[in-house]
Amino acid sequence: MLSQFMVLFGFFALVLIAIFWINKAVRMFDRLIADGQSTLVFLEFTALTLPGVIGVILPIAAFAASVHVMHRLVVESELTIIQATGFSPLRLVRAVLVFGVIVAALMSVLAHVLIPSSLSQLRLRQDEVSRNISVKLLTEGEFLHPAPGITFYIREITPEGELRDVFLSDRRDLDRTVTYTSSRAYLVQEAQDVRLVMVSGLAQTVQRGGARLFTTHFDDFSYDISTLIERAAINLNKVAFASTGEMLREPEAVAERTGRSLGAVMAELHGRFTAALMCVIAALVGFCTLLVGRFSRFGIWRRVVLAFGLLIALKMVESAVLTPVLVHAALWPLLYLPVLSGLVMTLLLLWLAMHPEMPGRAVRRAWRGLAGAGA
Repeated sequence: MLSQFMVLFGFFALVLIAIFWINKAVRMFDRLIADGQSTLVFLEFTALTLPGVIGVILPIAAFAASVHVMHRLVVESELTIIQATGFSPLRLVRAVLVFGVIVAALMSVLAHVLIPSSLSQLRLRQDEVSRNISVKLLTEGEFLHPAPGITFYIREITPEGELRDVFLSDRRDLDRTVTYTSSRAYLVQEAQDVRLVMVSGLAQTVQRGGARLFTTHFDDFSYDISTLIERAAINLNKVAFASTGEMLREPEAVAERTGRSLGAVMAELHGRFTAALMCVIAALVGFCTLLVGRFSRFGIWRRVVLAFGLLIALKMVESAVLTPVLVHAALWPLLYLPVLSGLVMTLLLLWLAMHPEMPGRAVRRAWRGLAGAGA
């Protein structure tokens, strides 16, 4: 059973990750390619978003694997044979528990190590790409707007890096508009600055107050385009980037450094632990729900729907307890309520599976009571 769990878990995880990842990658592809970035940058960015996608998928994949394995056991009558040989529900659920612990270990590595580091690295790379003004401007045949009030156009870029027929309009000054045109131009790197050197061109200045036009022909002219990009310091002080150890030791210091409330820090910290525990709970709830009940010629689709309903209920509880914790940090134990609720569901389902006659007896007793009252 454990081998079946792992195989189906890998299958469902691969399919769901591919769907979510492709959906996110398409949006990122449009944005990066429109900014003139290369395919390698796109692949790097999508790879850095992969740990976050996997973290969302793992509990769902664990639940789907446990439900699918149990459905196969019931439909193919293997469960009946297993139970006839003396295997109790507690013995059967042992494999599910081991499977859930394995998935929880994977989730712990993601939540505590890979996701925070990948998010911080993605933020660094996004800042580096946004500062790369050369890549943004090197797009031929399109009117680009690298900054408010700036329009830039290149007709052609030669293999040698020469820019042909360049148009640059600077409208940032409300009192005048300057338009530069040149037959040839080059981008030159100077320390931290990037300059556009235009050759054989014309500068046209329009004074809006007097409605006058001034023209200046030049042999060469240097324009500092690095000023088009704001060089604000990159901010890596976010709760999602903080390490688990730091939040455990000094949650108040993390809240002060990131500018967030203490409740947000506690929600992020304990959310990493509950994410791993929910992998175990999802697998147990899915398996034990299908373990309850007897064989039916009409299938077990009702129990499958019930399993999905229980998982949705746990997710609703998970969402409901988040807001109080964000407001009052001392209420962080509420974050473990979905795990506790799932554990109670699992124990109740196991008890029903070990006592299959108890629900029937209760129903018959209630029916007899109603019949007696009616008489």
